[in-house]
Amino acid sequence: MLQSKPFTIWPFVINVAGFWKKGQVWFVSLLILAVLLTVNPPQASSSFQFALSNLLHTFPFLLLSIGLAAYASATGADGLIARVFQGSPRKMIVLAAIAGGLSPFCSCGVIPLIAALLSMGVPLAAVMAFWLASPIMDPSMFVLTAGVLGFEFALVKTLTAVSLGLLGGTVVYLLSANGRLLDTLKEGVGNGGCGGTKVSMAKPVAWRFWQVQTRVDRFFREGVKTTLFLTKWLFLAYILESLMLTYLPADLVSRSLGGEGILPIAIATLVGVPAYLNGYAALPLVGGLVEQGMTPGAGLAFLVAGGVTSLPAALAVFALVKKQVFVLYLALALGGSFLAGLLFHLWTLL
Repeated sequence: MLQSKPFTIWPFVINVAGFWKKGQVWFVSLLILAVLLTVNPPQASSSFQFALSNLLHTFPFLLLSIGLAAYASATGADGLIARVFQGSPRKMIVLAAIAGGLSPFCSCGVIPLIAALLSMGVPLAAVMAFWLASPIMDPSMFVLTAGVLGFEFALVKTLTAVSLGLLGGTVVYLLSANGRLLDTLKEGVGNGGCGGTKVSMAKPVAWRFWQVQTRVDRFFREGVKTTLFLTKWLFLAYILESLMLTYLPADLVSRSLGGEGILPIAIATLVGVPAYLNGYAALPLVGGLVEQGMTPGAGLAFLVAGGVTSLPAALAVFALVKKQVFVLYLALALGGSFLAGLLFHLWTLL
C-alpha cells in the first residue's frame, strides 16, 4: 500500500523566498512607477523615460565591462588579470588613481567596470583607488570646469581626484595587510566575494574559448547573470535620481551652501551625498554660488562628494559590496571631500 508523503509548506516558502531575493529590486522599481502612475501619471512616464535613456547611455560601458568579465571567466584569463594587479599593490594603487582621474566614467558608469574587476579577484585596494578617483574628473569635465570655475579650480579638482584615489587605495591596502577586507563582494556578484582562488591558483587559459562548449556556456551564463544584476540596480538608481531632480528644490541646495568658514564646507560635503545633479549640471550651480560669496572650498567639497557618493551611485555600490566595504567607501569619500575642500579653502586664504 502506497503511503502519501506528508505535506510540507517549507519547499514553497523557500522557493518564494528565493524568488523574492532575486526579484525584489525589480519589484521596488515597479512599485515606485505604479505609485507614480496612480498619483502623478506624467511623472511616472518621465521617470521611466529618464531611467531608460540613462541605461541606454550607459549601455556601451555596460557592454564593454560585462563582455570583459564574461570573456575573462570563459577563457580563464581572470586569474591572469588578477595576478597582474596583485604583483605590485603600491604601484597599482598609484596607477589606478591616476587612471581614474583621467577616465571618462561618471559615478554610475564606473560601476560595471568595478564589478568586473572585483569579480576577477583584483585586490580591493587598487579597485578602490580607481573607484574613488574616476567619477570626479575626466578630460571633458576638466575643460568645462575650467570654463565655468577657472583653470585653477579645474586643476585642483583633478589633483583632488587622484589624491582621493591614493588615500582610499592606501587605507584599504593597510587594512588588507592586517587581514581585513578579504571578502568584499556580496553573494551572487561575480565570484561571490573573495577572489583569492583566482589569484593563487594557476589555470590554463584558452583564449579561443569558443572552441570548447563548456567555456562557451560559461561565457553566456556569466554575461547574462552580470547583465541582469547590473541592469536592475542601475534602473532603480536612475528612477530615484529622476525623482530627486523633480522633487528636491534647487534653492534648498543654494541656501545650504552659502556662508564663510569651515561649517559651509562640512554642509557642502553632506549635501553632496544625495546630490541630484550630475557633475556637468552642478558646475553652473556652484559657479553661481561662488559668485554670490560661497567659498571655493565648499564648492569643491560639494562637487567631489556629489560625484563620488550621489544617491544613485551609492545605491549601485551598495548592491555590489558587503556592508563593511560600503561603509568604508562612504567614509573615505566624505572624509576626503571635506579635507580637500578645507585645504583648498586654506590655500585661497594665503
